[in-house]
This record gives sequence, C-alpha cells and structure tokens, in this order.
Amino acid sequence: MRALLLDSPLILGWLPTTLTVLGGVALLFLLVRPGTRWWTRRVPAALAVALVVLGLAEVGLLVWQPFPDALPWRIWVWGGVGLVGLGLGIANLARSRWWRRVLVVPAVLLVVAASAVKINAVYAYRPTLAAAIGIPPANAIDFATVPRALPEAPRGPDGTVGSGWTAPGGMPHGGRIATVDIPGRISGFAARPGSVYLPPAYFADPRPLLPVLVLVAGQPGDPQDWLVAGELASVMDRFAADHGGLAPIVVLPDATGTAFANPLCLDSKLGAVETYLAQDVPAWVSANLQADDAQRAIGGFSYGGTCALQLATRRPAEYPTFLDISGQAEPSLGNHDQTVAATFGDRPDPEAAYRAANPLDILPQVKGIAGRLVVGADDPDYGPQARRVVDAGRAAGLDFGLVEVPGTHSWAVAVAGLGRQLAWVSERTRLLPVPPGGPA
Repeated sequence: MRALLLDSPLILGWLPTTLTVLGGVALLFLLVRPGTRWWTRRVPAALAVALVVLGLAEVGLLVWQPFPDALPWRIWVWGGVGLVGLGLGIANLARSRWWRRVLVVPAVLLVVAASAVKINAVYAYRPTLAAAIGIPPANAIDFATVPRALPEAPRGPDGTVGSGWTAPGGMPHGGRIATVDIPGRISGFAARPGSVYLPPAYFADPRPLLPVLVLVAGQPGDPQDWLVAGELASVMDRFAADHGGLAPIVVLPDATGTAFANPLCLDSKLGAVETYLAQDVPAWVSANLQADDAQRAIGGFSYGGTCALQLATRRPAEYPTFLDISGQAEPSLGNHDQTVAATFGDRPDPEAAYRAANPLDILPQVKGIAGRLVVGADDPDYGPQARRVVDAGRAAGLDFGLVEVPGTHSWAVAVAGLGRQLAWVSERTRLLPVPPGGPA
C-alpha cells in the first residue's frame, strides 16, 4: 500500500496526473454557475483578489529578497490558479444550494492540491507523497548505534579501496541515514542538525576507509533536502550496488543556519560559514567517522553548488575536488553592490574583501583542484554561468569539466548530476581505480 500511494512519484505519473485532472474538474465546478451577478461581480472579484495577492507577494519578495533569483513564471501562474480556486470557493458559499456548499470545500482542496503539485514539479522538490508529508525513510538509524571503529580493510596495490575490495557477506543491501549534530566549535556558526549517509560497505567487518563527500543543499531549504528532493539514498545505493557496496560517505551539513538565511558560504558579517564547512565539518568527520581523512570532496546544488566552488577555490587543502550542480558564477544576493555591502560593508575596502573571496577572481592563483560543473541543458540562467566558470578554470590550467543533463533549474537536475558524476568523484578520491581509458 505504501509503494502504491506514499512512494508513488509526485512529479510525473498517475498520482500528479490524477490530481491535475481532478483539480481541473473542481475548478470548473467552482467557476460555472448561472446568474448575471455571478459572472459580472463575483468571478471578477475572485480574479481581482488573486491578482492583488500575487502583486503583494511580488512586492514582498522584492523587499525581503529571501533568495537572489526571480521565481519562474509557472510558479506565479499556478499560484494564481490556487488563489482563484480559493476565491471562487468563498464566493460559492453565499446563496448556494446545500449540496453545492457541501462540495465547495473538497473542490477547493483539489484545486489547491493540483496547483501545489504543479509548483512542486517546477523544482522537483518533493518527489513522492511520503516526502511531501514528511514520513521518515525506512533506512533511518540512530547514529549512536553505528560501531565507531572496526578493523580496517586493506587497500589494493594501486592504493585505491576498490582494487583491493571483495564484498563480504552480512552487509546491508542499502546504505543507512542518520541525523547528526555538527557543532560550530571553531566558527561559532549556529548550525541546524545535519545528516550522514553511510554506504553498505561502512557496515562491513573489516571496514574499508571510504572517502567523504560533503553535500550542501540549496537556499531556501535545509540539509535534508538532499535526502528528499535529491533522492540521495537511492542514488548512492544504486552506485554502491554496482561496486560491491562501496560508495563515498556523504555528510549533509547545514550551510545557512535557517531556511531563508543566505550567508553566501563566506566568512563575513553574515556568518562564518566558510570556517564551519572547512574546519568544523572536517573536525567532526575525523572525530566521529572511520573514514579516509585525506580524501574529501564537496558538492552541492544551486546555493550549494556555488558554495562547493567557493570552498574548493578558497580551501583547496580541505576540498581539492568539487561538484557544482546549477551553482552561480559568484556568490550573490541579487546584485553586486548589495552583495558587497551586506557581506563586507564593515571592512575598510569592501570591494577588495569581496574579490578576495570570489572564485572567478582567485582562480588564477589556485593550484591542484578539479571540478565538474553540472547544469540543466535548458537552463537559461545557470548554464551560461557554469560555462564562464569552466572557461576560467581551464584558462588557469585546472581540470574543470562541464556536464549537461536534461532539464532546467530543478532538483531533477541535481539527482541526475550526482548520479552521473559519482564515478568521477570516486576516482578522484581514490575509492575506485581510474579505468584504462581515463577518468569517468
């Protein structure tokens, strides 16, 4: 029953199609009724109220600026449909027969649900109904129950884990997810709880020393977005199944502090997020995970992708390998002057402080890092920015690559991008040997 309803895809498939059809029928029910007064007064009033609410929302976003990017037009259209349905529902409650008043509430709920499904599909934010209503995954465990240390499995003759690995019996079929607290002891950053994905091989005895991939979510959002919208466990489990249970350990730290905060992964007056990710997170990994401390990568989607690029260029010793999925070419709160003032306005030379932290400005001085930038093939905003970064990295003599996957700026791109680049990350971090034909 869970697989039929709760785990059914909410982006494409029978469930969103059914909700869309039922929502359309419900909207027609709310809209069509006889009477001149209805068509000349109440329907226009419902449309006008919806437009006013949307206008106020636009003004609010321009003033508040919780995220730097404008909302796609489809968000406004489907938000408007939901508001119109709600307005028509209220109008239908007046001077209606009892049976119509009884049907108004479920009709409004269907219109709102259909609108929500369409808005969700724009970003592919909640892939299933279970994810949308917050039902915990079946692979969740208590981190305290995981053995802290086990005998170490030997590496192969080439120094990689995979070349010397034979999968033992008794490993779980899939990885496990645990919620963890990663305190900002050095940075002072007040982080929300994060999560960690432990692949099947982490539960083997002897245990291989696996590399660590730090993944940062988008903004607005929270660390667990990679588990829900990013389908992390499924992506990692598929990779592990193809490699005898081997996969990177994935740490999902908080990099914003709150859902709508945007500290830009910098050490600035907005917070010490760079120090948190570059020092506090690695220190927590060393103290709490039996992993290969010398092999670490960072990645992320949207805000997290920009963050990965920043950390690799600013902290190459900690993160020499990065995966930037749909990130920006530079950290931004919407425009350059506003960003400089908000981050380094307290410095003697704010512009110089910003340029010292901006990846494109410091790339020519960076050595030894490698990165893959993934972008949706139809993304008109982040696609050109990714190409700018790749061109700048290659001009500096760095191993930068551009990968396009179907889509625009959505979590579907993040899912595809992570799956496509896991082999490359694993080769860079000495989990898997590089094939004879070269890196993946």
